[in-house]
Amino acid sequence: MFVLGNLLLATANILDIILDIYKWVIIIAALISWVNPDPYNPIVRFLYSVTEPVLRPIRRLIGFRLGPIDISPIIAILAIVFIQRFLISSLIELAYKIKGGAVI
Repeated sequence: MFVLGNLLLATANILDIILDIYKWVIIIAALISWVNPDPYNPIVRFLYSVTEPVLRPIRRLIGFRLGPIDISPIIAILAIVFIQRFLISSLIELAYKIKGGAVI
């Protein structure tokens, strides 16, 4: 059973790293949007192509409730933090229980 525990632990750690990176991508995209970036810049195009699939449904759902301020990045970051604190932590605890070790 330790193999399954190690697999769950590795999966949880990789998901945590991916979510951390994505959180920073959202922050960078939000900061870049403040300075009116060149839409043909490859970095700007990459950031928007990676973040828009997540931010667009949030914008459709809540709209611009604070006037011109777009709060969809904040909501996306809060959702990522919730997933990290709840789902990733639960996977790590489950992995340690499967391995038969103490939960840290």
